[in-house]
Amino acid sequence: MAGDALRNRRVSDDQGCGRLLDYLEATGQRENTMVVLVSDNGASGEGGPNGSVNENKIFNGVPDDLQANLAMLDELGGTKTYNHYPNGWAMAFNTPFKMWKRYEFNGGTADPCIISWPGATAGKGEIRDQYHHAIDIVPTILDTLGVEPPATIKGHVQSRFDGVSMRYSAEMASAPSARNTQFYSMLGSRGIWHDGWKAITTHPTISGWSNFNDDTWELYHTDTDRAELHDLAAEQPGKLRELVNLWFAEAGANGAFPLDDRSPLEILTTPRPQLASPRDRYVYFPDTAEVPEQQAVNVRNRSYVIGAVVDIPAPGASGVLFAQGARFGGHALYVKDNRLHYVNNFVGVMEQKIDGTEQVPTGEDLILSASFDKDGEDPPGMSTGILSLYHGDKKVGEGRIKTQPGMFSVAGEGLCVGRDSGEPVTGDYPGAHPHAFTGGTIQRVAVDVSGDPYIDLEREAAAMLARE
Repeated sequence: MAGDALRNRRVSDDQGCGRLLDYLEATGQRENTMVVLVSDNGASGEGGPNGSVNENKIFNGVPDDLQANLAMLDELGGTKTYNHYPNGWAMAFNTPFKMWKRYEFNGGTADPCIISWPGATAGKGEIRDQYHHAIDIVPTILDTLGVEPPATIKGHVQSRFDGVSMRYSAEMASAPSARNTQFYSMLGSRGIWHDGWKAITTHPTISGWSNFNDDTWELYHTDTDRAELHDLAAEQPGKLRELVNLWFAEAGANGAFPLDDRSPLEILTTPRPQLASPRDRYVYFPDTAEVPEQQAVNVRNRSYVIGAVVDIPAPGASGVLFAQGARFGGHALYVKDNRLHYVNNFVGVMEQKIDGTEQVPTGEDLILSASFDKDGEDPPGMSTGILSLYHGDKKVGEGRIKTQPGMFSVAGEGLCVGRDSGEPVTGDYPGAHPHAFTGGTIQRVAVDVSGDPYIDLEREAAAMLARE
């Protein structure tokens, strides 16, 4: 099943490449266009020893449950799963190399690279064995174009190119590699290649173990042992020490310190620069593009209030007021069957739904809200508390929920007002996708993360509306 899902993805990729090449051919540009195709850096091992039907659990530090996964086998590759194959498949996909993405063994770093240029004069349909890296692609293109990169742009000194051109290899199949050294460091794993030799650590990545000085270094002569099967560290300690020393020199030159093997949850929740500075209240409007999660309000591990200011002229309003995230993690405030509802989808495994007990009122400048009051953490970093629904200052529903510690989505899902434009947070929405709000007008939605009591915020909002 894992192989079927992966094969379907590869077919889709192949069709996309074909469409691009067909366009270049049809427009007469294919002959003089260089196409460079490189795979990702090895099959990935995030699925762990048993695989996962929901990769968002990994990014939120939530352990997988094998029995729950097995119950979803028939859903692999469909919309109900965010699946990832086990480590064993990752190793198999990387044959003949060992390990997988995140590690500096060739299973995590060696990639097929195809360069196609019909207008070239040499190297057509041939294989080259020189050692090169992805950073060599841009220098190759510039060299082919005869472009010398400027040392400064608008008075700003440009960083040096670490890469070297691969163009020579097309014309001279047996030429020695123009690259002598390549440094690697990723999520706690370290490696360095130099003139046909490679030193690699066995440090477990994203483990949080640290203790990097205790790492074991292995040594391989990759010119004759590309699969890295014969560790020569004990036989050639001098060569190993030479490469380890070179790694530290390259690490300093490339800003690799401090080393970082933190968990996915710790890395993804580390604050990053935003276009707008953090504040206590964010205001969003309907009929705008999704706001990416990295640039939207952060409600993780804190109290928050979502308040929608709406005009509802008559009973019958329906649809999404606010939505953030998707099926595998998110939350939403919406109206259905003339009642206010809030759902918090905990990493796709549990929809925590709070339903209003009274009919949504009609009128202008109505405030429909959901207020989460954090009262604990279980386990640490995972907030628990009471989610209350309000019509103005009147509570119309409440229930206990827990909120996920990490991001709702690593990529592709944002924050919307008046609709849920991506994969829905819940299957309980009324109407058809994108479940747009109808029967009324949303003026704006504010999300407050100050921690102030809801009733104070509601009175402040009511006073502001009265002034308007």
